[in-house]
Order: sequence, then structure tokens, then C-alpha cells
Amino acid sequence: MDGLAGIVREAGRAGDRVGYFAALYRQVTVEVRTAVHGGLFDDGARMDRFDTHFGNRYFDAYDAWRRDQSGPRCWREAFGLLDDPDTIIVQHLILGVNAHINLDLAIAAARTSPGEAIHALRRDFLLINDILARVVVTMQDSVDALSPFMSLLDRVGARTDERILDFSVRQSREEAWYNAVLLAGQNEEEREATIQRLDIRAAVLARLIARPGSLVRPALELIRSTENDDVPAVINHLDNAMERSSAKQGTA
Repeated sequence: MDGLAGIVREAGRAGDRVGYFAALYRQVTVEVRTAVHGGLFDDGARMDRFDTHFGNRYFDAYDAWRRDQSGPRCWREAFGLLDDPDTIIVQHLILGVNAHINLDLAIAAARTSPGEAIHALRRDFLLINDILARVVVTMQDSVDALSPFMSLLDRVGARTDERILDFSVRQSREEAWYNAVLLAGQNEEEREATIQRLDIRAAVLARLIARPGSLVRPALELIRSTENDDVPAVINHLDNAMERSSAKQGTA
């Protein structure tokens, strides 16, 4: 969590869009830690290990990209658009979510509970996914405040993230469990082949998110033209999304 906070702080100082997803993910880790300390998981110590494995996947990808633009294909697709001024905020967020769910989540689960132990992880895995989904929904509300045209589309029911970006968080979470069980039962050579396959698939999805079809592009251009382009301000807004949501619920 301290590492994520450092990435968010540095990104805010530098005006680096890497802080967009890092802010989202930092809040996931805060919520997971709160759930662990609150005794919500069947095995809190196991979920601490899971959270560490999951986080290290992101840190390793981030370090590899910063070092020599290497790392998993799907993360390279995400990081490769950080300097693209035409990519909208929600695309940056979902590119990170895509890589972290469609590649990293299953790997972290299988490393936490290899072999037959994976089946005992099922309930806690679903709970951590519920936490992830709750943060993503809250972040969408936060993005609406930064992106007036996207907020308008929401109000008139003209779009969902799935329609615009061809990405379903719910479906990806379900597939991640299937892949976690698969990886947990494989030997090292089989696991490596499966991870390569998952990475390729996630990279294909990333390209669809980054460069959607011609029918969607005009909407994305309109969204981008109305978005807040103050990167440090956007990072700060996203990084406080859960706190604002909790405060709003407390006063409701």
C-alpha cells in the first residue's frame, strides 16, 4: 500500500497519468486491508498473502515498464498510452483493470493457494472481487465529475462502460476464478503456457479498449474534449473517491 501511495504522490507531482489507475488500485488495497482487520475474510492471513501477491504483479509490471518498457503484454498496452493525449480517463482506468483482473488476479490466487487448497479460497476470492467491483463503481461516479459528457451519457442511458469499451468487469472476474483453479493445478511448464495465453488475450482486449471501432470514436472524442485535463487534479480527485463516497453515505 505504501508503494502505491508513493506512485500516486509522484505521479501527482509529475503530472503522470500512471497515477490514474494507481489511485484506483490504492483504494482497493485500503478496502481489502479494512476487510482483513474487520475479520470479514475466512482467513485474514491468507488474504494478506493474496493482497501481497496481487500487488507485486502490478509493481513488477510498473518497474519493468519504467526500466526498459518490458513486462507483460497487457501492461505494456496500458502503460504505452500514458502519454497519449487522446486517451480518456476511463480508458486509462479500464486498461489497468483489464490487465490486473484478466492476468494478475488468477495468478495471485493460484500462488496464494496452490493445488487443492485453491478451492478453500473461493469465498474469500469472491469477497475480494466484490471489493474491487465496489471501488470500480465508485470510481466511475468520480470520473463522471471529471468528464461532463460521459456524465451526460450516463444520465440519458446512452452508454455503459461495456458498450463503449467492450469490457465487462463481471465476466472477467468469473473467468479469473476459472483460470485460478486451472493454474493452481498445473505444473510449472503448464502454468507458464497458461499465463502466456492469458496475457495475449488480455493484450487483445487492451487494444480494443484503447482503439475501439469507428462508431465509438466520435463519442470518445467528445468525451475527451470536455474532460478535465489537469492531470494532478484528476489524480487527486480519483485518489479521494472512496473517502468522498463514504462521507456522502454518512450524511445521507
